Amino acid sequence: MLDTIKKWGKILLPLIVGGITSVIISPSMDYDKVIQPPLSPPKIVFPIAWTILYFLIGLSYYLYEKDYKNKIKKLYIIHLILNYTWTILFFSLKLRGLAIIWIISIIITLIFIMLEYYKTKKISFYMLIPYLIWLIFATYLNIGVYALN
Repeated sequence: MLDTIKKWGKILLPLIVGGITSVIISPSMDYDKVIQPPLSPPKIVFPIAWTILYFLIGLSYYLYEKDYKNKIKKLYIIHLILNYTWTILFFSLKLRGLAIIWIISIIITLIFIMLEYYKTKKISFYMLIPYLIWLIFATYLNIGVYALN
């Protein structure tokens, strides 16, 4: 029973913390109020995309970690902290220039994680490709919002 709780805890951790972060920043969300760059998706796309992505992040780490315990755990935790902090920087604090640098650091840490996954657990690597693509798109949106506002 405890093993099942640990398993699901690892898989759902990114989703749970992402949900908590979303609740924290929701009063300061201004997506509808800022000038958005071309290709900006409707507001409803974000919670759907992030739910899927956070699940994939957790599942990919769980599948990796069960065979390679603690090898990149610190980098994974740092990556998640960077991810959640970006949301606060961008939406709550409106530090959109700093958020550009921050999201690039998120991408860099993700690439290091993905390289490790590719060497040792390819399924975990492939699960993170949609996340990497989304982060690149989010970087475009971040730059666009910064430049237009």
